[in-house]
Amino acid sequence: MGRRFRDGRGRLAVPDEGGAAVRVPLEIAASYRARTKGLLGRDSIEGAMLLTPAGSVHTFGMRMPIDVAYLDRHLTVLAVRTMPPGRLGRPRLRSRHVLEAEAGVMAGWGLRVGVVLAVEAEAGADSGHSA
Repeated sequence: MGRRFRDGRGRLAVPDEGGAAVRVPLEIAASYRARTKGLLGRDSIEGAMLLTPAGSVHTFGMRMPIDVAYLDRHLTVLAVRTMPPGRLGRPRLRSRHVLEAEAGVMAGWGLRVGVVLAVEAEAGADSGHSA
C-alpha cells in the first residue's frame, strides 16, 4: 500500500547492494503550499525533498540544476532525470511522488531505476494512513 505524508522532515533510505542503506536528510512537501514552493529560490539543499503527491515537476524560477526521481506508490524509482533551470518535466505514468536533490547527488547515493526507497518520517510528518 502507498503512504500519505505530511509536511516535515525525515530521512531517505537508499538501499545499497550489500543490504545496508545510504541515509539522506529529507524534507517532505505534502501540502499544496509546500509542493508549490518546492526548491524555488534556493541555492542548495542538504539531502533531498519529497513532493507528494506529485507526478511531474518544473524548474522555472530555480537557481540550480536538480536531479529528479519519479516514484510510484510503493516508493519504487520509475525514472531519474537531471533538469536544468527553466524546464518543464514530462508527467510520468504511475508516478505518485517526486524526489528532488542537487544535480549529480542521486547517482552517488545509488539511487537508480528499480530501487525501492524507504522514508523515515520524523514524528508528525507521517500520517500512517494508506494512500
